[in-house]
Amino acid sequence: MTDCIRTQLVSAIHLQEVELQDNPADKPADKPQNNNSNGSNNNADEKFTVEQAVEKIGFGRFHILLFVIMGSANIVEAMEIMLLAVVSPEIRCEWRLEDWQVALVSTMVFVGFMVCGVVAGYIADRYGRWKVVFGGYVWSAYFSLLTSFAPTYGWFIFLRSMVGCGVAGVSQGFVLKTEFIPAKYRAYLLPLGTIFWMTGSILIILLGMLVVPTMGWRWMIRLSITPSIILIFLFKFIPESARYNVSAGNVDAAVKTLQRIARMNRASLPPGRLAEPVLKERGSWRILLSPSYRRTSLLLWYTWFVASFAYYGSVLSSSELLEKNLLCVINADKEHQVKHRHESGLCYCIPFANSDYQTLLISSLGEVALVPLNIVLLNVFGRKISLVVLQLLTAVMFMMVNICTTMFGFTVLLFLLRSLVSMNFNVVYIYTAEVYPTVARSLGMGFCTSFSRIGGMIAPFIAQVLMSQSVIQALTPFAVACVICALGNFLLPIETRGRALLQTS
Repeated sequence: MTDCIRTQLVSAIHLQEVELQDNPADKPADKPQNNNSNGSNNNADEKFTVEQAVEKIGFGRFHILLFVIMGSANIVEAMEIMLLAVVSPEIRCEWRLEDWQVALVSTMVFVGFMVCGVVAGYIADRYGRWKVVFGGYVWSAYFSLLTSFAPTYGWFIFLRSMVGCGVAGVSQGFVLKTEFIPAKYRAYLLPLGTIFWMTGSILIILLGMLVVPTMGWRWMIRLSITPSIILIFLFKFIPESARYNVSAGNVDAAVKTLQRIARMNRASLPPGRLAEPVLKERGSWRILLSPSYRRTSLLLWYTWFVASFAYYGSVLSSSELLEKNLLCVINADKEHQVKHRHESGLCYCIPFANSDYQTLLISSLGEVALVPLNIVLLNVFGRKISLVVLQLLTAVMFMMVNICTTMFGFTVLLFLLRSLVSMNFNVVYIYTAEVYPTVARSLGMGFCTSFSRIGGMIAPFIAQVLMSQSVIQALTPFAVACVICALGNFLLPIETRGRALLQTS
C-alpha cells in the first residue's frame, strides 16, 4: 500500500515538471501571439525627432513650394527698403528737405524694424512663426498704402516707421523656411533666396523708372504693395513649423505637418512615433546669454550691425552719388554735371535720369551674380571663413568706389560691391538660423535683426549727409567697420556647416 502511494506521488511530480518545461509562461496560449506581435511592439517603441523626419523626407515638391512662397517674402522686404533710395529725390523736391531730413526717413524705417524685431522674435518663439510672418505681410502692406497718402513730411516718416515694424515680422519667414530644409540643402537653397531680393529691388527700380515721371511717387508706392497682397493669399499653403509645434507640446500638429510634407515629396516618415520633450523655456533671452551662446551672441550682434551698415550704406551711397553727381567721373555727360550744392544754395530737385535708373538696375543684378561663389564658399570653407573673406573684400571695394573712372567703371564697381554685401548678408542669415536652438531661434534672429537696424539707422547719415561733404570720409567708416568685423568673426566658437538644427541648448 505504501509503495503504491509513493509511486503515484513520484508520477504526479514528474508530470508537473514536464508541464512546467513545456509551458514556462503563465499564459502559454498567448505565446504564439506574442511572437507574432514582436515587430509591431518594436515599432511602437521606436521614436524619431523632427530633425530625423526632415532628413528622412528629404528635398521635394514641398520645398520648391516653400522656396517660392517664403522666398517671395524677400521681394516684399527688398521693395520696401529699395523704395527709400528711389523715392528720396522726389520727396526732397516736393517738401524741400535738407540732407538730414532725407536720411531721417531711412532711419525711422529701421527704428520701427529694430523695436518690432525683438517683439516679433519673442512672439514667434512663444506663439508660432506662421502668425508673426502672416501678420507682418498684412501690417506692412496696410501702412505702406497709407504712406502714399501722407500729407506732410512728419506723417511720411511716421508711416514708414510702421512699415519697418511690419517688415520685421516678415523677416521671421527666414526662420520658418530654414526649419523645414534638410541640413545638406541649406547651403544651396538659402543663398538662392537672393534671387527674390534682387527681383524686389528690380521691381521697385522699374516702377520708379516707369511710374514716377508720369504718375508720381505716390502711385509708385501704391503699386509696390501688390506682391504683399498676393502673398497674403498664398501663405495659407505654408504650415506652421513642426519644430515649433513639438517644442510647444503640440505633437499631433507636428505629425500632421510632417505627414503632409512626406506625401507631397512622395516619401515616408521614419518608423515609430514622434517624441521630443516639451520645452517650457521658449523665447527666453537668458538662452542667448548663457555660457554656451554668450560669445556667439555678442559677436553676431556686431556682425549683423556691420552687415546692415554695409549693405544699406552701399545702396544709399550709390543713390546719393548718382542723384547729387558726386562721382569722380571721367568725361561726364551733361546730366552728371548738375551739382547739388551751389554758392547760392541747394538745388533740391535733381531727379534720377534714365541712365541713373539703369545703373541701379545693373548694380541690383550684382546681388545674384556671385551666388555660385557664395554656395562654394559655404560648402567648402564653412560659414565662419566665408564671413571673414567677404567682409575683407567688401572693405576693399568700398574704398575703390572713390577711384576716378568712367561711368561704366563706376557701374562695375557698384555691381561688385552689391554682390559682396549681399553675399555677406546671406551667410549671416544662414549662420544665425543654424547656430541657435529651436527654443530661441526666432528670438535670436529678432535680436540680431534689431542690432542690424541700428546699422541701418546710422548708414543714412553717413551715406546721405556726410557724403555731401566728402566722399572719402563717408566711405571710410564702412570699410573700417567691415575690417573689424572680419577680425571678430575669427573668434566665433561654433561652425554650423553640416550640423543638425538643435531643439534646445
